[in-house]
Amino acid sequence: MIDTRKWELGPEDLKCGCDLSDYNFKTTKDLDPLRGIIGQNRAAEAMSFGLNIKKKGYNVYVSGLSGTGRTSYTKSLVQKVATARKDKIINDWVYVYNFKSPDEPTALAFNAGIGKSFKKDVELTVEKLVEEVPKIFSSREYEIRSAEIVQRYERLSKNILMELNEFARSKGFVFQQTNQGLFSIPLKPDGTPMADEEYKNLTEEDYDIIKKKSIQLNKEINDYLNRIKSLEEQFRESLEELDKRTGDSIASFFMEVLIEDYGKDEKVLSYMNDMKHDIIDNINKFKEPKSQELANPFLMMQQRDDGRFLMRYQVNLFIDNSDKSDLPIVNEINPTYYNLTGMIEYKNEMGLMTTNFMQLKPGALHRANGGFLILDVKDLFSHPFAWEALRRALRTDSITMETLNKQYGYIVTSTLKPDPIDLDIKVILIGDYMTYSLLYAYDEEFRKQFRIMADFDVEFKRNEENVIKLARFIRSHCEEVGLKHFDKGAVEMVVEYSSRIAEDKDKLSARFNQVVEILYEAEAYSDEKNEYVTADDVMKAIEGKKYRNSKYEEKLNELFEDGTLLIDIDGEKIGQINGLTVMGSGEYSFGKPARMTASTYKGKAGIINIEREVRHSGSIHDKGVLILSGYLGEKYGKEKPISLTTSITFEQTYSHIDGDSASSTELYVIISSIAEIPIKQYIAVTGSISQKGEIQPIGGVNEKIEGFFDVCKIKGLTGKQGVLIPKTNVKNLMLRQDVIDAVRDGVFHIYSIEHVNEGIEILTGLPIEEIDERVSKRLRESDEDEGKADEKALKEELMQQEPAPQAGIEEGGDDEDENNEDEDEERKL
Repeated sequence: MIDTRKWELGPEDLKCGCDLSDYNFKTTKDLDPLRGIIGQNRAAEAMSFGLNIKKKGYNVYVSGLSGTGRTSYTKSLVQKVATARKDKIINDWVYVYNFKSPDEPTALAFNAGIGKSFKKDVELTVEKLVEEVPKIFSSREYEIRSAEIVQRYERLSKNILMELNEFARSKGFVFQQTNQGLFSIPLKPDGTPMADEEYKNLTEEDYDIIKKKSIQLNKEINDYLNRIKSLEEQFRESLEELDKRTGDSIASFFMEVLIEDYGKDEKVLSYMNDMKHDIIDNINKFKEPKSQELANPFLMMQQRDDGRFLMRYQVNLFIDNSDKSDLPIVNEINPTYYNLTGMIEYKNEMGLMTTNFMQLKPGALHRANGGFLILDVKDLFSHPFAWEALRRALRTDSITMETLNKQYGYIVTSTLKPDPIDLDIKVILIGDYMTYSLLYAYDEEFRKQFRIMADFDVEFKRNEENVIKLARFIRSHCEEVGLKHFDKGAVEMVVEYSSRIAEDKDKLSARFNQVVEILYEAEAYSDEKNEYVTADDVMKAIEGKKYRNSKYEEKLNELFEDGTLLIDIDGEKIGQINGLTVMGSGEYSFGKPARMTASTYKGKAGIINIEREVRHSGSIHDKGVLILSGYLGEKYGKEKPISLTTSITFEQTYSHIDGDSASSTELYVIISSIAEIPIKQYIAVTGSISQKGEIQPIGGVNEKIEGFFDVCKIKGLTGKQGVLIPKTNVKNLMLRQDVIDAVRDGVFHIYSIEHVNEGIEILTGLPIEEIDERVSKRLRESDEDEGKADEKALKEELMQQEPAPQAGIEEGGDDEDENNEDEDEERKL
């Protein structure tokens, strides 16, 4: 018999406990709060480098699983960098009316805090103009100047009219000035103007004579009429020139103050000059007297012309950073196209959609300009056009506001093309590694713009430094959210739980969301009378979480208990073995044994995987089965091909199967079936194999061992039951205490192996040499049987081809005898 004790693990190998007795603290209250993150040095250094480098294209992609602290740490580090950067000046941005191209609003940049002052001063200047312009135009000085122009016009107009009348009198007419213009009136013989009544009583002959004279007169007075029109045009121009000079004087008076305060920037100076000229050109809009009932000039103009004219002098304070002492940080949780690039809002006017520059609204890129923008990749790619807009902004270093009306087929009567805003930003994308790989492989622009990848690990080393950091993390979190502090025993339990979910004795889990859940729930289980959370509270939280999610596991255990699910955990059988599987329901996963059987028979060489034949298995499981063929072929089929067929399956398993962790189990049951060697049913097996027979590590080792242990407890522990695992998985063992106690008491056994030879020896109790001899013998017998069968089949085939004897054959000559001899030779061949 094989001595299996050399492969058996002791209680000390099954768990890495946490002992903090040497550390000088009683509760987490005695520790310093943790500032920063635990065990993510690589990601932290990468992120810090990416945030501080000032070159274009060094945006940051933060990769990692949810719950590893990637988002919270990103925000904290970004805030730290934003506070430390005092060398960078952030800007306010305003949109103003473009007097040269009204559909293209102009963007102006100011140092932080100046934009608000600019808006206030510009609008105050316009208010003063609205108030003062009517006063100037109603002043004594203006009236005198305008009266001089009017008097001059009237004098010149009168002289021309006198000349015209002198000429007209010679033709029998006289001209009179009316509101409708000049009218010619025929003269009576005494030289006085004809009255209307007299004109109406004219005979037809006299009327025709006067009409002919009037027509002739009109042809001859064009020169006088042109002189009058020219004089009127000069009069209007003189009045307009007076108004412009008057408007220029008052506009210059007020605008010079603005130019002096804000005219250092060429673009701002150009805007204010354009504004000044527009005010002068439209000075008549300001001439109406202000209503006494309206204190606000803009309200007055709104009453006058719906506010449309004076709106051009308003300032849209687009981005106001006056209240920011640090660089701006924007975490956009809903990165739609418009939320990123800003929006041009529309108003419904008489059923039509219209807009103006005051309707421009900023997006996340505008608010974060000069600082940092944090986006979640999943949210970003869930919105159409959002990724394209972000790429374009980073590529062009500018933010362009455009509507999607054309893309969506909307009809609007007016639209705007705002001036692009210069972009200086650091974008941080938070996502998973798969998305990063896809973008890096297929998006050239992504490779250029996101050159820094900060990869957050799911685990970190379990050493003294990190254990204390985890305790300090508990202290910080208790303080932040108002939990009770944890005593030393509770901290030890949390550390062990962290190693358990990391599935490694030497590691701690970086998925802090799962650790935090235990903190919350342990505090909820804690007695109100206790000042601190204890180890018992943490254990209750762990057990409570398991209980809430273990309904499916309990149902399966009931099926094992009542015999619905067939399982043998005692005795030995040929072609039957207990494999171990992992099942999951949401956040909870558990292990359970599954019976596997193999049937071997003569036929075409190969392994029939029933799960694959019915398309119930995944590609990884299929790969494991093919590896079995490679191992068996190399070991037993080098001299002669294997002429046996083996059919394997998981009994009473009706769901999808994947993974190669059962490949060693399948090999053992195949060898048992071929060599007709019984296998111990009380030892369950897990582990994948290579083509050379090496046992490779698998996942879920703790759940698999505990799952088989639970079934053994239900059926009754005999002291022989155990589990066969890969030796490389020993470092992953963080088993429950009841399993460890059972191993210590000798009623449950855990074996670790490195090669299939060791596994088959444990399962059969026979040395590998004897097992190989039995397998080879069975294969030889199969070959001999197959050879005999082939020889018999050949003989039967030849007998069918030999002709039957014929009666009455005549004697033939020598040629006939020679032909008969040739036929005999052919039959022998």
